[in-house]
Amino acid sequence: MRQEIRDRVFDEERALYNAKDVDIIHTTFAGPQDGESALKEARDISLTDCSFSLRYPLWHTKGFSMDHVEMDELTRAAIWYSSNGRIADSRLDGIKALRECSDITIEKTEIHSPEFGWNCRHIRIEDSSLTSEYAFLHGSALTIKGLEFSGKYSFQYVSNMTIEDSVLDTKDAFWHSKNVTVKNSVIKGEYLAWYSENLTLINCRIIGTQPLCYCKGLRMYGCTMEETDLAFEYSDVQADIIGNVLSVKNPKSGKIVCDSVGEVIREDAVMECAGEVVTRGQCKCGLTQAA
Repeated sequence: MRQEIRDRVFDEERALYNAKDVDIIHTTFAGPQDGESALKEARDISLTDCSFSLRYPLWHTKGFSMDHVEMDELTRAAIWYSSNGRIADSRLDGIKALRECSDITIEKTEIHSPEFGWNCRHIRIEDSSLTSEYAFLHGSALTIKGLEFSGKYSFQYVSNMTIEDSVLDTKDAFWHSKNVTVKNSVIKGEYLAWYSENLTLINCRIIGTQPLCYCKGLRMYGCTMEETDLAFEYSDVQADIIGNVLSVKNPKSGKIVCDSVGEVIREDAVMECAGEVVTRGQCKCGLTQAA
């Protein structure tokens, strides 16, 4: 039988340690004792209209839900080593809010958390916002839809991820990533996806200098590229781009088809570079016009 805790204040160490089958409503975790790990090792709990201002509240927690929950900037490392959770209509502000977790769904939530989501698996985010540096480092099996993201060094070393209908304002995104697909999204930032493997971009708007270098198995369909100079250096790429590309430098292999290109640079290569650049419109730089 489930227990209900309502309208309480907890600030002691491990206040509800190993709580099981509990609904916690309109409760505050804060106070002068400044205790850590309030809900460590909890099982099958729900949190509704609660607030947190203490460190490490949900560690090793299995089976949890959070609705209209606020965790302030003092709620450091809030959710670690936890699984089977749902977070909705909430706000997470502490550093390292999610780490080493699995099977977590996040919906309609605002997150401000440096180093968010490291080493997490089977995470789904929908209709949320995230401000972070090094977000989802070494993450895997991630599904993201309707995300507003801002921050540097995002999605590095991730694998098996899909992103849809999102806006990513980021720098050095997707470095060393594997098996990532991004659809119907805006990606703005410098040095996009260097050293990535099997990255697929579909109907995306790419903005920023020196994108998509040293890539393996890069595929692009129906994308646009803005302010993208020195693109595709040493990459294996098959790309169909709408509009203009400022400049392409030393593509290693494959074919890049676009409407126009400002410049194709073939100089100072440190390896054999046989990638083709073909325009659909007026030829420039001695290129062959596509049939």
